[in-house]
Amino acid sequence: MKVILLQDVKSLGKEGDIVNVSDGYARNMILPKKLGVEANNKNMNDLKLKKRHEEKVAQENLDNAKALAEEVGSKEVVVTLKTGEGGRTFGSISAKEIATAAKEQIDMELDKKKMQLPDGGLKTLGVHEVKIKFHPKVTGTLKVKVTEE
Repeated sequence: MKVILLQDVKSLGKEGDIVNVSDGYARNMILPKKLGVEANNKNMNDLKLKKRHEEKVAQENLDNAKALAEEVGSKEVVVTLKTGEGGRTFGSISAKEIATAAKEQIDMELDKKKMQLPDGGLKTLGVHEVKIKFHPKVTGTLKVKVTEE
């Protein structure tokens, strides 16, 4: 009997796979536990529609991430850092501070966990480019200008 899996089944396949199992296994295990449904015409069409919808949503997310990365690439955020004699800096700029400054200055909410800063944060004055992952396939760059306080 052909079955469409509704969940991942350990030695059988992943969700959405169409697998061939014995009638007894399907009747006694797969169908009662709602791990899968019989692969008839209606269920096959439902599966196709579901996959098409998932592809459409994934494409929309990718397009939105590209647009956001492009918008962020044209922006600059200014952050201050305490300095002492001879231009020596005290401390560093963290991703949290950059996210807060971006919200205040350019009115964009950026996830601090997706920012890729060097270990220890930004420790020097000047303009730095911070990479931000918006999507597994899309990375944007935000210019962060570090000035002295």
